[in-house]
Amino acid sequence: MFSMMQGQTVQELHFCQQGPLNAVIAIHNLTLGPALGGCRFIDYENEEQAITDALRLAKGMSYKAALARVPQGGGKAVIIKPKGSFDRQQLFKQFGQFIQSLSGRYITAMDSGTQVQDMDDIRSQTPFVSSSSNIGDPSPATAQGVVLGMITAVEFQLGQDMKGLTVAIQGLGHVGMALAKQLHKEGAKLIVCDVDEQKSLWAQQAFGATVVNVDDIYSQECEVFSPCGLGAVLNEKTISQLKCKVIAGCANNQLAQDDIGQMLHEQKILYVPDYVINSGGLIFASGRFRGLSAHQIGHEIYKLKDTLNKIFILSKNKKQASHQIANEMAEHILYGAESQNTNANMLEAV
Repeated sequence: MFSMMQGQTVQELHFCQQGPLNAVIAIHNLTLGPALGGCRFIDYENEEQAITDALRLAKGMSYKAALARVPQGGGKAVIIKPKGSFDRQQLFKQFGQFIQSLSGRYITAMDSGTQVQDMDDIRSQTPFVSSSSNIGDPSPATAQGVVLGMITAVEFQLGQDMKGLTVAIQGLGHVGMALAKQLHKEGAKLIVCDVDEQKSLWAQQAFGATVVNVDDIYSQECEVFSPCGLGAVLNEKTISQLKCKVIAGCANNQLAQDDIGQMLHEQKILYVPDYVINSGGLIFASGRFRGLSAHQIGHEIYKLKDTLNKIFILSKNKKQASHQIANEMAEHILYGAESQNTNANMLEAV
């Protein structure tokens, strides 16, 4: 267990087993403030898979907060979805009590498998929740940041706007569908897929999207491939099928292994680091929790454009993969001189 934590540089790992509730909270780093991260409520094949997910995602949240410049640490919660029948409201109230026991070290939010009502049930037990109905759904803010990041990447890579370009969206969940809506307004052509065929058909009717099988999404002719489902979808097999120039999506941990990012760089595909482009939801959740106005939050999200442009410029000038540049910048913010890199200082000079 400790070696798993060390591998992801996670500082704390908390467990709760109470009736049908089997929950894990991973706290990666508290340098910038209390940890903030979503709660996943999905099926896992085994406990180790759930723990690994929490550890990886918590680290990503620390890096995300660092480059989004929000005063939060990185954390993530995972609840293993029970088999059979259970009282959902009671389960999330118990989870709220678990969060309360950490005395503010971790603030939860919506993620895969959780809903606003779940957040309200958690909030009945603890104030440390940022996606309850009094705060709002962060999905539109995440989509806003992804669209902004995609436009920024397309401008940098192709020298044009989104009108008439084709975007292949993999996954039409909360954020994926909101992203499709915003891209449709920008004049982009959409290719979509989802394990839920009804969602794909809805996007077809609403946005004129072309629907393809989930296994065929990688090989579509498009300018932008947008992973918006679960993580680790970019691997040696899938990237060999890609026909895009830019990868920009809302999914977390899109790279199956770190060297995949270097392979994409060598293929001259601009990969937009996932934890930077999808940080709009974190900015929203943190801002609303801290009492910021909608205008202030929108301004903070817009700053992602400058951060991404600086990452792209450094990547091009140093001939280094974009995700490596982003990682080094985040590590400099989190660990200072210990990170032993100069990219963060170069960032200020660009």
